[in-house]
Amino acid sequence: MTEDIRVAAMLTDIWSDLQSPVVLWQIGAIILSLGTAWLVERAAMRRVGEATDDESRMRRLSRSGLRRVLFPLTALAVVFAARAVLHKYHNVHLLNLAVPLLTSFAAIRLVVFAVRRAIGWATWLASFERVFASLAWAVFALHILGWLPDVLDALDSVSFNTGSQKLSVLVLLQGVAMVLVSLLIALWAAGALERRLSAAAGLDDSVRLVLLRVAKALLLVVAVLVALPMVGINLTTLSVFGGALGVGLGFGLQKIAANYVSGFIILLDRSLRIGNLITVGNERGVVTQINTRYTVLRAGNGVESLVPNETLVGSVVQNETYTDTRISVPINFQVGYSTDLERALVILVEAAKAQPRVLPDPTPKAFVVSFGDNGIDLRLSVWVSDPQEGTLGVISEINLTVWRSFRREGIEIPFPQREVRLVPPEVAAALPAETVAAAAAGGG
Repeated sequence: MTEDIRVAAMLTDIWSDLQSPVVLWQIGAIILSLGTAWLVERAAMRRVGEATDDESRMRRLSRSGLRRVLFPLTALAVVFAARAVLHKYHNVHLLNLAVPLLTSFAAIRLVVFAVRRAIGWATWLASFERVFASLAWAVFALHILGWLPDVLDALDSVSFNTGSQKLSVLVLLQGVAMVLVSLLIALWAAGALERRLSAAAGLDDSVRLVLLRVAKALLLVVAVLVALPMVGINLTTLSVFGGALGVGLGFGLQKIAANYVSGFIILLDRSLRIGNLITVGNERGVVTQINTRYTVLRAGNGVESLVPNETLVGSVVQNETYTDTRISVPINFQVGYSTDLERALVILVEAAKAQPRVLPDPTPKAFVVSFGDNGIDLRLSVWVSDPQEGTLGVISEINLTVWRSFRREGIEIPFPQREVRLVPPEVAAALPAETVAAAAAGGG
């Protein structure tokens, strides 16, 4: 009944203000606040400049957040100032209603902006913004109607005991809110640390990544440990849940825990770096990301493979760019037995030296490998310093150059041939049966 009287009194006060000509001062103040906020927003956006295509994602988020936050904060500041001035001369019930309305609006924008700055862009942010906005407007509505204290009392009355401590729904909600705020601050601090580490010169990428992840984990743990006691939740009551979680990690999450530990081992011993070309099992590609649980390999065809870190630690990994990015690329050829081998070897070396990706040191070399059934096997060995770009292109260019040179020099590239002899019937009859059977089996 008291709440109904309070709501009715509030509505009556606003209605009485609307009936009086002095309400025009309040309406004018609200219009002035919105107009001033719009002008300040436009001036600030012109000052920071327009967005460009090569602009960093964090700078775009900062620009978008400034535009979203500056408007409600400026309007709220002008309404506060107008209310302080007009309150000396007449009632300001309309402005009193505008203050919590703009405060809720600014709080929603500030929280969403803070989340975007701390986490970056994510697909779930739009859903988070809608949920948080709904909660904020619900609290605002309860405050306007005067029901908020009763709702809080009702939530506080629903309680239960955990050991020697009594917890209520209100305390749990406050704890969740404080933990979220603390985590947001921790993520914001981690983002600032990441920007500082990125700007640090001479710091290895792997060391930078390890420092960032360890710092982020410590900040998150500290945030939870600080937030819960602030709302009266004793951390000793969580010991049972911590023990159960430890058992679950020990039995059910062994692989995941092993991958996380292996990820830190890879980052600390720097056996793999971003940009390394590696082969593990059937996967070969360039390391593009080293995450806590898995490592991303990008193959030459653009396919990305997610390799668990435990596999990289427990298996043999061929790192083609570990200490030296130069690798040898063998290319095989075959020429006819009538070929001038010295000239053929010279042609192979000249074709290799004509390619810009082939290194002059070590110098390309050509070898006579073996005498095959159809021709003489040759091998050209060349060295390249950018295996992450693939070797098929340089092999193709050398093959085309060699093919043109062989055609110009008249050098034969043999192919499998078989010679068939037809024996007259009278000659076949005079031959021994074993000879005829052997000839039939050999195809001659």
